[in-house]
Amino acid sequence: MPVAEEGGPDMVSFRELARRLVEDGVVSSMSNQRVSQLAREDPDFPPVVPVGRSKAVDYRLARPYFAGRKSRQGQRTDLKGRPSAAE
Repeated sequence: MPVAEEGGPDMVSFRELARRLVEDGVVSSMSNQRVSQLAREDPDFPPVVPVGRSKAVDYRLARPYFAGRKSRQGQRTDLKGRPSAAE
């Protein structure tokens, strides 16, 4: 389904957002769980709107967010900022 260039927001669920990001080639892989985690932890994440028991985000805001985001797969963020054992 093509995204309209004009008009109102293109609201999608986290599951649909993950699917479309992969389909559009913005990211190589993405799960709705990861989208949910980023929505909770990243203050730069686009605004989230509750829709019943689900959450939705505007695809036109989310796509540039993910396109400009640096992937850190496998990086141990829990150790970031700690001095190494050698110090």
